[in-house]
Amino acid sequence: MIRHNLLLVFRNFKRFRSTFFINLIGLSAGLACAILIFLWVSDELAFDKFRANDDRIFSVMTFKKMAEGIETSSSTPAILGAALEQEIPEMEYIASSVGFKDPYEFSIGTGSKHVSAVGQFVSVNYFKLFSYTFLQGDGNTVLADKSAVVVSDVLAKRLFGSIAGAVGKTIDWELMGMKKQFTVSGVFETLPLNASDKFEFALSFEIYKDVVGENGLSWGNFGSNTYALLKEGTHNEAVSEKIAGFIKKKDPESHVTLFLKRYSDRYLHGRYEGGVEAGGRIEYVRLFSIIAIFILVIACINFMNLSTAQAATRIKEVGVRKAIGAARKTLIIQHLSESMLMTFLALAVSILAVDLLLPLFNNMTGKQLSLSFNWTMVGGLTGIAVMTGLLAGSYPALYLSGFNPATVLKGKLNTSVGELWARRGLVVFQFSLSVIFIVAVLVVYKQIEFVQNKNLGYDKNNLIFFKPEGKVNESLSTFLAEVKKIPGVANASSTSHGIVRSENYTTGLQWEGKNPADIIPFENVSANYDLLETLGVTVVAGRSFSERFGDERSKIIFNEAAIDVMGLNDPVGKDIEMWGKKMQIIGVVKNFHFESLHENVKPLLFRYNPEENLRIMVKLENGNTQEALSRLSKFYATFNPGFSFDYKFLDQDYQVHYVAEKRVSILSRYFAGLAVLISCLGLFGLATFTAERRRKEMGIRKVLGSSEANIIYLLTSDFTKIVLLSIIIGLPLSYLLANYWLNEFAYRIELKWWYFIGAGALALGVAWLTVSAQAFKAARINPVNCLKEQ
Repeated sequence: MIRHNLLLVFRNFKRFRSTFFINLIGLSAGLACAILIFLWVSDELAFDKFRANDDRIFSVMTFKKMAEGIETSSSTPAILGAALEQEIPEMEYIASSVGFKDPYEFSIGTGSKHVSAVGQFVSVNYFKLFSYTFLQGDGNTVLADKSAVVVSDVLAKRLFGSIAGAVGKTIDWELMGMKKQFTVSGVFETLPLNASDKFEFALSFEIYKDVVGENGLSWGNFGSNTYALLKEGTHNEAVSEKIAGFIKKKDPESHVTLFLKRYSDRYLHGRYEGGVEAGGRIEYVRLFSIIAIFILVIACINFMNLSTAQAATRIKEVGVRKAIGAARKTLIIQHLSESMLMTFLALAVSILAVDLLLPLFNNMTGKQLSLSFNWTMVGGLTGIAVMTGLLAGSYPALYLSGFNPATVLKGKLNTSVGELWARRGLVVFQFSLSVIFIVAVLVVYKQIEFVQNKNLGYDKNNLIFFKPEGKVNESLSTFLAEVKKIPGVANASSTSHGIVRSENYTTGLQWEGKNPADIIPFENVSANYDLLETLGVTVVAGRSFSERFGDERSKIIFNEAAIDVMGLNDPVGKDIEMWGKKMQIIGVVKNFHFESLHENVKPLLFRYNPEENLRIMVKLENGNTQEALSRLSKFYATFNPGFSFDYKFLDQDYQVHYVAEKRVSILSRYFAGLAVLISCLGLFGLATFTAERRRKEMGIRKVLGSSEANIIYLLTSDFTKIVLLSIIIGLPLSYLLANYWLNEFAYRIELKWWYFIGAGALALGVAWLTVSAQAFKAARINPVNCLKEQ
C-alpha cells in the first residue's frame, strides 16, 4: 500500500509539473524562513543558560522610588554582597562585580606593550558562582590575593603570545591616574557567544574599593552588581521577600527595595515600567516566532489552494478509486502522504537554502549561527515539517476524498458557496498579513530614518573619543593644548561621560524650595574646559566653564530639564548644594539627548573636574577627517609611546542604541517580501482554479462576442474585491501594531495616512500583476477547444 501510494504521488507530481514546482518553491521558502528564525530564537532563548546551577543563580535587583516613578536597576551598593553573605543563610555564595561596557575604560599591558581590554572587578566567589572553566589556575582561589589578575585565553595570547606560561607574569594596569602592577594567577576560557556579560580580564573587588574610597562604600552609593547562588531547595520568592527591606534596615532614609531575578532571565526580560516587568528582547523573540508561523501558514495556504485547483482534473481519479472500493480514509492517507512527501522535499531544499543564506543572515543579526544536526535540531526540523505537511494537506485531503463517486464519474463537480469562500478567505488572510508586513517595513524604516536625522542637541558628526592613558593622563592639559594646534582639529576636551548613554547619576542635590521627600536623579557629568564647545551643546543662559575665571570646581551647569524639575526662575548666579558642598550655577544648556530616543531627556549637570575624566573628545573639521586622524595618530605615537591610538567615532557609539531596531528593519524587509511573494503564489493558485472551472463559460462568452479585454476584466474584478477586502482588514490591524511598536520611543514619527494607502496600493498592484497573467492566458484560449471538452 505504501509503495502504491508513493507511486501515485510520483505520477501526480509528474503530471502536474507546474503545480509541483510552485508548491515546492512556496513551501521551501516558508520552511527556510522558519528554520532561520528557529535558529535565531533558539540562540536567544539559550543566552546565559549554559551555566551550571543556572536555576539557582540570581541577580540582586533594586526598585528605587524616585520623584518621577519607580526605577528598576541591577546596580547595588558595593558593600551589599558582604552583608548578605553574613546575614542571609539561604544564599550559598555571594559575588559582587563592577564592569564597564566601554572597552576603552581600561589600559592593560606588559612593559612597552599596552592594549585596550574589557575588564571587571570581581569578588573572590565570582568564578565559583558562575562556574568558569580555568585553563590555568584554580577558579576558587585565583583572586584570593589582592595583587592577582586573571585573563581570558584570548587576551593571554594577545599579551604573551600563548596561554602556556601566562601564570606568574606581571601586567601593568592604569585607571584615572592610578597605576598598579598585578600578577597573572589564572587563565579562563572565553565565554561562548551566547553569554551576555563577557570580559577579558578581572581584578579583585578589593581594588575597586580602593578606587572609590570610603565615599563609594556607603549604602547610598550604587555602582556594583550583586549575585547570589541560592541553596538547593530554596524558593527565590521567599528570599526576595526576606531581603526586600534589607537596605532600609541599614539606611533608614533609603527608598530602595531589593528583589531577586534569575540571572539568565535578565537578557530577555530586561525592561521594567513602574516597577513591573514589561518585556525586553523577549518581545522580538515572540515577534519573529509569530512571523515564522504566519509565513509557514501562508505557504500552507498556497498548497491548499493549488491542490483544490487540481480537483477539476483529478475528480475522475477519485471517483474511480471510490467506485472500486477505496475508503475515504484510504484517500485521505494518500493525499496526506502526497503533502508530507512534498513537505519533506521542500525541507531538503530549504536546508540547502539556509546553508547558503546563513552567512548573510548572521551578518544581519550579528550572530554566528550554524546548522548543527543534533537531536534538538533534527527533532525541531522534523516537527516543523510534519506540522506543515499536516496543515497543508488536511484541507485538500478532506476536500478531494469527499466527492460523490457517481457525480464525479459523470464529470460534474458542484462547488458550494462555502467551499468557494473558504478558498477566497484563505487568500484574504494571506494578503491581510502581506499588507501588515508592508506597513511594518515602511514604519520601521521611517522611524530609523527619524532617529538618524533628528537633531540631538549636540553635533555627533566627526567627533571621536579615546581614553587618556600613560603620559596623556599625566599631562592632560598639555596634550589637549597640543591637539588643538593640529590642522584639521576644530576643538578638544575631556569628560567622564560617554554622552550617548546614562552612566552616572546622583541624587545628592539640595536647593531652595526642594521638597525633602523628593528623590530626583541628575545625570552627573565631569567636564573640562571647552567640553560644551567641542560637543556643540548650546548654552541658553549664562556661560560655560572657562580658564579666564580661575578655578571652576565650585561652579555647576544644568540642562533645561534639570532647571524645570528644580523649579528655578533666573537660575544663573543662584547657589545649590551638592554632596554638602556649596555650588554656584553659572550656566544652563539646551536639552540634548544623552540617551537613546526611547527615553525622555532627563535632568543633567556638568561640573568641572578633569581628574575624573575617562574620555578625551576631539572634534574634527568637516572634509579633513582622514588627514586630521592621520596627523593626530602620529602626534599621539610621539607624545605617548607604547600606547596604541584606539579611538571611536561618537556617531558609531550612538548607533549601538538602535542595533535591535536596525536588524528588525532589515529582516522585516526580507520577511515582507517573502510573504508577498508566497501570497502571490496563493493568488495565482486561486486564479488557476477559477480559470479552470470557468473554461466553458469563457468559451461561450467569446463565441457570443466578448473581447479578451472583457474576459480579463471579468476574471480580475473578482480578485480585486478579494484583495480590497484584505486591505480593509489589514490596514486597521497594521495601524494598531505600528502604534504599539512606536510607543516604545519617547520621540517617534507620526503615522501618516499615505503609509497605509501606499501599502494597500502596493498589495493591490502586485495582486493585479499576478492575476492578470493568468487572466490573459484564459482570455486567449480557443473557444472551440473549451466547448469540445466533456
